[in-house]
Amino acid sequence: MTRATNNTPHSPGAAMQSTAVQILISISIAHLLNDVIQSLVPSIYPILKTSYDLSFTQIGLITMVFQVTASILQPLIGLSTDKKPRPFSLPIGMGFTLTGLLIASTASSFSIILVSVALIGCGSAIFHPESSRVARMASGGRHGLSQSLFQVGGNVGTAIGPLLAAFIILPGGQGSIAWFAIIALIGMIILTRVGFWYQARGQATRNTASALLPSKHTEPVIVRSLIVLALLVFSKFLYLENISSFYTFYLMETFQVSVRDSQLYLFVFLGAVAVGTIVGGPIGDRLGRKTVIWFSILGVLPFTLLLPFANLFWTIMLSIVIGTVLASAFPAIIVFAQELVPHKVGAISGLFFGFAFGMGGLGAALLGVLADATSITFVYDVCAILPAIGLLAVFLPDDSRTKRVT
Repeated sequence: MTRATNNTPHSPGAAMQSTAVQILISISIAHLLNDVIQSLVPSIYPILKTSYDLSFTQIGLITMVFQVTASILQPLIGLSTDKKPRPFSLPIGMGFTLTGLLIASTASSFSIILVSVALIGCGSAIFHPESSRVARMASGGRHGLSQSLFQVGGNVGTAIGPLLAAFIILPGGQGSIAWFAIIALIGMIILTRVGFWYQARGQATRNTASALLPSKHTEPVIVRSLIVLALLVFSKFLYLENISSFYTFYLMETFQVSVRDSQLYLFVFLGAVAVGTIVGGPIGDRLGRKTVIWFSILGVLPFTLLLPFANLFWTIMLSIVIGTVLASAFPAIIVFAQELVPHKVGAISGLFFGFAFGMGGLGAALLGVLADATSITFVYDVCAILPAIGLLAVFLPDDSRTKRVT
């Protein structure tokens, strides 16, 4: 065999593929940076609770404002950009996040804290629909893999956030949050580069995809399937938000661990979520999205039921299994939904990312009220049965035609 040179017919395609891989890596890194910042919100709850004497209800309200802000805007932004791409909305969204960080670092009251997290939520709302579209554009047809790579960037960022909070914000105090504005600035630089690529390729790719990928299902099947997928996202994210928002308090109250140790255990759990995300997409490409969804949402039920009865060691072990298995569903759910309505990638991405944020935030607020009225332990008992909603996957259409043939 001879080595292909720049003059061979394969070189332009290889160059285009290389560029797409670079963009996919870039958008995944940007997702990492975005979600490092987002994960700071629940990570600093112990500081805020002590500094401002907050109740669990107020902690839940902070989460709700942050998540619901993103939830309301994401589908609207996705729908808008389906009609008219806005490549440079990505760095603009990161600018909202940067502003929110600076305000959070100097906030002097509960109401200002709510304003700061709302701005960070707005940045997330702008980022997710368009970055998910970019990941699909750069996928080369391997949509599950690209969605996993994109999402794992966010999961890694979410896992790193509590660790950084434990070693930077806890000793440095609220003012040290401002240092994370540097991360937002780096994200703006990366996303500006992605924006130029998106501007050059986006319109042609979007039109081509719309023309070549008509929906394979009737409208009633699509509507029913989207409702089922939304309910599955609800069960997944409400459980994950329960752990993300209250895991540290649960460990401190039940096992008397320190604040720093509880942050490290949260990092371990979120790292398991990252692992689950990276494996879920490629498995869905090969075996089908529905298979992954069945295994992930319903298969985790025995472990969630055991968690409230475990000692500290087994709590950590079970949380690793739960995070890995449960997280594997989300890439499959997103791609399944995109394939149901392939000409509305932005709206579908925004709807599901937004629904995930919104339901997680609303659930966190309700769980905070429940925790104040009862106990954190009781909240974990209630949430243990949430994965049973995975039984609804039986109503999803067969996706064998979407499996990747190798």
